[in-house]
Amino acid sequence: MTHAGGHTERVKQRTHEGFLRHKHFMFAQIATALCVVAVGVYFFTAASLDEPPSGGSWIGYILGTISAGLIVWLACLGIRKRVITSGHYSLKAWVSAHVYLGLSLTVLATLHTGFQFGWNIHTLAYVLMMLVIVSGALGIWAYATLPQRLHGNRGETTRKQMLESIESLDRQMHDVAQPLDRAGAELARMSIEDTELGGGFWTRLTNGYGNCANRRAAARLRALPPASNPAQAEALTKLEQLMQQKAEVLALARRQMQITAFLEGWLFVHIPATFALLAALTAHIASVFAYW
Repeated sequence: MTHAGGHTERVKQRTHEGFLRHKHFMFAQIATALCVVAVGVYFFTAASLDEPPSGGSWIGYILGTISAGLIVWLACLGIRKRVITSGHYSLKAWVSAHVYLGLSLTVLATLHTGFQFGWNIHTLAYVLMMLVIVSGALGIWAYATLPQRLHGNRGETTRKQMLESIESLDRQMHDVAQPLDRAGAELARMSIEDTELGGGFWTRLTNGYGNCANRRAAARLRALPPASNPAQAEALTKLEQLMQQKAEVLALARRQMQITAFLEGWLFVHIPATFALLAALTAHIASVFAYW
């Protein structure tokens, strides 16, 4: 029985193992070994020359071929995601290799350049490659940390429940505003009808709701002169409380959308940059063979 329980626990641990830790960092070790060998061979070769080996040297061609092959293979991840398998070539293994071998390009491709840069297609390909790597690293950070922040932000409240809370508060404000004069009723209408929750991608990403209608309505409500009768005074007090509750729910929902927008937004850089890199890489290789 003890043996069975231990086996079950090991299976559970493997099941929940993240892609960064896949197979005890197997691909991290492979990528590190590849970089160490490349650095060793490169500087061993450089020691016998008057200047660092260029991309046109034999070591430059080898590193360039390896780098180009890795870039094309890494770009195939989107295709691989549409095929579900398990075992050695599971998606988790592929993503783990994608991350660590992608990072190794910072060493391999840099050595391939021979530290020679200029205003040409070769440097453009290198810059685009670094942009893809940096945006990919940002994506790793996002998917490793933001889901937990999403859960911590909303607690036990779902997105649907947040929207229902806002709708409920709007209905209550509509009812409370009935005995108010025109000025008070107009502020209730502003909060109910003019408050923006979503908005464009940049607004959601930056949480740019500084001109929030609910916030403006609450500020104007507090600046109103004292009510002329107890019924209106009570209604104004209740309306202000409802606007404050709505502000709290809005802040929660908008923070949720900001985190979600960040998770989605990095792809707007990573994927177009990848296609631009493939185009620049093709031009780079074509120009090399054209002037061989």
